[in-house]
Formats: sequence, structure tokens, C-alpha cells
Amino acid sequence: MKNADHQAGYAPVNGLEMYYEIHGTGEPLVLLHGAYMTVDAMGEILPGLAETRRVIAVELQGHGRTADVDRPITYEQMADDVAALLRHLGTEKADVFGFSMGGGVALQLAIRHPGLVRKLVIASASYTSEGMQPGLHEMLPSITPEMFAGSPIEAAYKEVAPNPGDFPTLVEKLKRLDITPFSWPAEDVRRIEAPAMIVVGDADAIRLEHAVEMFRLLGGGAMGDLAGFSKSRLVVLPGTAHFVPPGSGVLDRAGWLLPMVGGFLDAPVPETGPDAGSGA
Repeated sequence: MKNADHQAGYAPVNGLEMYYEIHGTGEPLVLLHGAYMTVDAMGEILPGLAETRRVIAVELQGHGRTADVDRPITYEQMADDVAALLRHLGTEKADVFGFSMGGGVALQLAIRHPGLVRKLVIASASYTSEGMQPGLHEMLPSITPEMFAGSPIEAAYKEVAPNPGDFPTLVEKLKRLDITPFSWPAEDVRRIEAPAMIVVGDADAIRLEHAVEMFRLLGGGAMGDLAGFSKSRLVVLPGTAHFVPPGSGVLDRAGWLLPMVGGFLDAPVPETGPDAGSGA
């Protein structure tokens, strides 16, 4: 362990020894990385959020320092793992920031464990595989472990993974995750009570139309002048791709994102229920 505002450890959850780090102090926020990534790959987002919050940054099944186990990688299972980690840490409720695959995990966490989630930031993620760009669907079947040979992604994995030789297994499991069609019920998304901020780049792997659709399912899209603002927000980042080329991805826009995310998370949670807004 490190000092009080920077800790690292492993938690026994659902057959995993899940690696996590805790940065900063304040209200808890869970940070969920994308596919093939580690905690370190979240860039300036992590230290920026940790300036005002207790950030719980995890490494999901088979990623980074969390060794793989004999089961598929699925959004539902990863969400259950995160929920078990929060309970292990004694965290009753937290904000959640998820990028890409981590955004899908965050959505499933809010669907499957709603009591644990206060607010959501969903960056570059969808609730159905149809939300992804057609070009991405065309590319995914061609992915092989050899494509990553000598890449920073492979190097980062081998530097910290408990079993560095497992990288080809991670690639195959993530490929299966990505090419398997999924479509979570729109009604499940609509029932999410946590206020959500949907973030997408204007040249992202997620279709802009899908981001707008998800925003509407979460209560957004009405004319604020007449209907007031919803509990959710939509952010479209200009000139921004998913991850490459370097410097142009969503996570590279920390200078834009951190003030917007901070303002969203700091705002009071809107009242819900039949008496909300009635003055009762």
C-alpha cells in the first residue's frame, strides 16, 4: 500500500484477484478503462478526477495486473465484478466513469446494480452492437494477436500482467466480445435512474445517431426553454476519434472533458418520485 490518498491492492471477487488503485480523496468515483487498456492508459483523466475525488481505478478481467480466469469476458460479468469490488471496499454508492468497453460495463453496472451508482459518465460506448460504426464491424473479424506484435498495447500488457504469455488469450476473448452481436433492452436503459453524461467524439467508433438515441432514452433531448433540463447530458467532442491517431482520441481531450465532467458530477442529483418538483 502507498499513502492514504494513493493506494493499490487486489480484491478477491468472483474468482478473480482484481487489481485496483485508489487516488485522491473525496466522494468515490469508479474509473473503468477500455479494451486492451490498463489504469495507466487513462492518461490525464485519472489524475484530473483525483484532484477532487476518491478515484477507484480498476483493471478488469484479463487486463493489466488482473489475471485472466477460465470464463468468457462479458459486460455483465465485468459489471458484477465491479459491484463485488465496491462491496469489498465498503463503498455503498459511487459515481462511475467508463470509456469504450468500460462504458459498456458502467451501463451494465447501472442496470444490474442500480443501488451502487450515483451518476454515470459513459464515454464512447453503446447499449447495442448496432450503435458501433459499420467500419468497425468490418474490421473486427480480422484482429489477431500478431497484429499487436511490438505495439505499445502489447508492451504495456507484458510489463505488468501476472502471466505475460496470456496476451493472445486476451485478444481472442476480446475479439469474441466485440464480434458477438448484443442488444440490451432499451427499456433497461430507460429505467436507469442515475443521471448520465453521454460522451462521444464526432469521428468516434460509436455512431452519433446512437449517442443521441441513448441520450433520449435517458431523458434528454427536449427543448430546455419549455420543458427544463433533463438529469442527463450529451457531449460531442469536435475533431475527436476513438483512440487513434495519437492525440486525437476521446481520452486525449482531458482539457475539455474534466471541467464538464466535474460540473456534471458536482451538480445536485435531481429529485425523483411522484413528489419531485411539486413543492411537496
